[in-house]
Amino acid sequence: MKRLTHHQIGTDQGSVLMFSDFADNGPMWTGDGPREKRVAVSFAGAFRAPPMVHVGISMWDTDGQTNQRADLRAEEVTEMGFDLVFRTWGDSRIARIRADWIAFGTVLGEDDWDVD
Repeated sequence: MKRLTHHQIGTDQGSVLMFSDFADNGPMWTGDGPREKRVAVSFAGAFRAPPMVHVGISMWDTDGQTNQRADLRAEEVTEMGFDLVFRTWGDSRIARIRADWIAFGTVLGEDDWDVD
């Protein structure tokens, strides 16, 4: 469990169209080449420490004739942002994915000083 011990809590959220591979026969649609897409996401402002980030698929366009396999996660989370990562494998054909995210964490308040 992550405990938030500071009195200033901030949230940020967003939505990212990660790829649209059916339009140009990209690797997620054809099944050839790398089956991972990584998108750098920047927060609107800095958190005091790496926040908790929750991700979810908000639009899923797949080929109905193949297995539907997906792994979506937040990686490399820092105070300033994170990498949104989608992976698939096997015979899955993914036309496009939109992912939504929300971050929760402590933020600096107007009365907080950084005396480093």
